[in-house]
Amino acid sequence: MDWIDTPAPDAADFEAITRAAIAALPEAFRAAARDVALRIEDFAPEAILREMELEDPFELTGLYDGIPLTQKSVADQPMGPDTIWLFRRPILDEWCGRGDIALGDLVAHVFVHELAHHFGWSDADIAAIDRWWE
Repeated sequence: MDWIDTPAPDAADFEAITRAAIAALPEAFRAAARDVALRIEDFAPEAILREMELEDPFELTGLYDGIPLTQKSVADQPMGPDTIWLFRRPILDEWCGRGDIALGDLVAHVFVHELAHHFGWSDADIAAIDRWWE
């Protein structure tokens, strides 16, 4: 491949990669994943970084913003759609730093991790079955 004329994947590329990952999910999860809004941004907005007390925007590759299904109530007044954010530049940085995984696999991993939060899983719950760092 001639990398000289190949641009870095943009937000549209990330969305296409994510939509392919959603299509590959088992149907029970695919339906729920389609109910969550998807946002692709280069970095997390400053307000989110401040709220999470993060100084380095490269520390956050994705975020679930919403009420987990395990906590939803018919009495809840929706403040907006449940949303999964993917942050393109931190994901690309991790992908380059790792050098041992396809970009599509990494994007899918980040998306599925955030989708697990939509289902009410904690980071500890996710880590117990997804030992990604190994």
